[in-house]
Amino acid sequence: MEPDDTVAATGPVASEVPPPRGLFGSSDRIELFATIVLAVATVLTAWSAFQSAKWSGHQSINFAQAGAARTESTRADTRAGQLAQVDIAMYIDWVAAIFDDAEKGLITIDSGTDYEPTRGTLSGFLYLRFRDEFRPAVDAWLATDPVNNPDAPTSPFVMVDASGQPVYGLAAAAEADDLILEAEENAAEARQDNQNSDNYVITMVLFASVLFFAGMSSKLVKPRNRMLALGFGVILLVAGISIVASLPKLTLRG
Repeated sequence: MEPDDTVAATGPVASEVPPPRGLFGSSDRIELFATIVLAVATVLTAWSAFQSAKWSGHQSINFAQAGAARTESTRADTRAGQLAQVDIAMYIDWVAAIFDDAEKGLITIDSGTDYEPTRGTLSGFLYLRFRDEFRPAVDAWLATDPVNNPDAPTSPFVMVDASGQPVYGLAAAAEADDLILEAEENAAEARQDNQNSDNYVITMVLFASVLFFAGMSSKLVKPRNRMLALGFGVILLVAGISIVASLPKLTLRG
């Protein structure tokens, strides 16, 4: 009896069929892991782009505020200069009027410690019209008895208190200084915003590289090459995540 040709033909073929693999073979696991890496990198790329745009907007706002503060500081400084000129002119006229009235016998110059303006005289008229910011400095200067005391300050404008601070001060000048400080703070914050935006751009480049390597891993044939490409992608992904975690973040309303 001749052997069954069908059995003889199918026997060797059946022996060449590779044994069945598990639910996820080696190739399937690589593709699944690559898909997860791609998904994470895609989300983080979008997040980095969002943060970079937000920091750029924050930078623009801070630069605009710095410019506005500098403009207001210039206005306040100009106003302070104008008021100082008024005070200087009034002071010069008042001192001249003091000696003129004394020469006419309308007032006497004994001591400036208890100066009281004499109504009906030019010196009294000018003194009563000193600005509210200037009169305390004049009174403090008069208290040093500048007529009889050779060590008295030469004018109210150069007097300093016990702590070394000028007695004569202008609110407009102080406002100008405060606005300059505010402008510098806003400008410094804007520069930091720009750096934060650049840092997020760097993470976008890293995540884009992750997308490239993870995507290439699914195109390669040899498992070793696929694992190598995917490994580069994972390393870059971890580096990008660590950088993003260390960077400051802005919310939708930030």
